Amino acid sequence: MSKVLITGGAGFIGSTLADRLIKNGDQVVIIDDLSMGDIENLPQSMNVTFYNESITKQAFMADLLITNNFDYIYLLAAIASVADSIERPIETHEVNQNANLNILETIRKEKLTPKKIVFSSSAAVYGNGPELPKKETSSIDPMSPYAIDKFATERFMVDYGKLYGLPTVCTRFFNVYGPKQNPKSPYSGVLSIVSDCLVKNDVFTLFGDGSQTRDYVYIDDVVDALLILATTSDAKWDVYNVATGQSISLIDVIGAYESASGEKLKVEKKEARLGDVQDSVADITKLRGLGYEPKVDVNTGLAKYWDALQEK
Repeated sequence: MSKVLITGGAGFIGSTLADRLIKNGDQVVIIDDLSMGDIENLPQSMNVTFYNESITKQAFMADLLITNNFDYIYLLAAIASVADSIERPIETHEVNQNANLNILETIRKEKLTPKKIVFSSSAAVYGNGPELPKKETSSIDPMSPYAIDKFATERFMVDYGKLYGLPTVCTRFFNVYGPKQNPKSPYSGVLSIVSDCLVKNDVFTLFGDGSQTRDYVYIDDVVDALLILATTSDAKWDVYNVATGQSISLIDVIGAYESASGEKLKVEKKEARLGDVQDSVADITKLRGLGYEPKVDVNTGLAKYWDALQEK
């Protein structure tokens, strides 16, 4: 049994990861301030300890890390909204970069011995660079404070790891979707907002013409990737794209979702938003080299997502 810390563990990705870890018999500690996460997402298990706290509380975090000396640490907590980071760059910077740096400092200074520290970054770091698919070596062009913080924290993770011998690794998530996404959050992925509109027969606001493409990756594949990166000793001091390697336009994914759900989406078009990326697809060769293979194509994933919403 491993002792695992998940920051942001009441969120969509963190809580789904926690579900899997509990099934594997691990002891899981979750910290989440519930600004974006939902307490209902948490696994109902004796093997989960939950703290309703912010990762910016330095003394609290240091005490938690020292007391537990975790085997695995997943750093998933973030203010994950590009728009929010543009409106509140300093506040989002505290969560998205400084808090993670303080965690690294505590591990270094206290000589803690995690087997792996996994930091979740984002495909947003690539920005609108013309090269497709995006390789981990593609040019970086962060177009928002959110993306700047994600990239800077990646560099801290990789270089701290090398300098101080900490087993760090970073993911760059592309467009993750699936059950437990929060459509009410302004930080939510587009497919959870589409889902909510389909369920409630509400109008979906389409920014731009719908031609923008994304690499949508189902949550179960993302959890597979996180576990591979955590448990593969060679995967350290490096960054890995987490995606499917396939892209689809927003208009086509809406069509696929309408087919999966048997519902028709009401759409209202608006101008494209500042800072939004036009096209995005990942090269996942590097992650495949560790044994990762996405199992859920977008049609299957949308059907699973819709079924889960109906059950709820």
